[in-house]
Amino acid sequence: MRSVLYVVAFLAVIALGFWAYRENYATQAALREVRGLQAEIADLREALSVQRAEWAYLNRPDRLRELTTLNFDRLGLLPMEPGQFVAADQVAYPVPEIPAITGPVQVQGEIDAAAGAAASPVAVPDAPEEGL
Repeated sequence: MRSVLYVVAFLAVIALGFWAYRENYATQAALREVRGLQAEIADLREALSVQRAEWAYLNRPDRLRELTTLNFDRLGLLPMEPGQFVAADQVAYPVPEIPAITGPVQVQGEIDAAAGAAASPVAVPDAPEEGL
């Protein structure tokens, strides 16, 4: 009976050693992946800081002013004035037109007719386009 206990204990020690060996390599692989991700994050942060610096360089007020004066004839830009800004409730939005009912509407019908009507596309009148 004692020899069976020794064999079981020996097998348990070997199984635990194999498990620890696999966990060690899995942990090392996870740590390598984390280091790679951290390096990628650092590269992306550096690229983002370069892009922010480039954005700030391209949006300098003197440069934008020069571009607007060079392209004034083509763009037709005008200086901003306080009278151009209003509150949102003061904006006149167009009222959508409700199409008139031009003929009788049948609300009762057969099941086959309703199924056929559901399968066919419904014609919607075009709304007039309004410019802003």
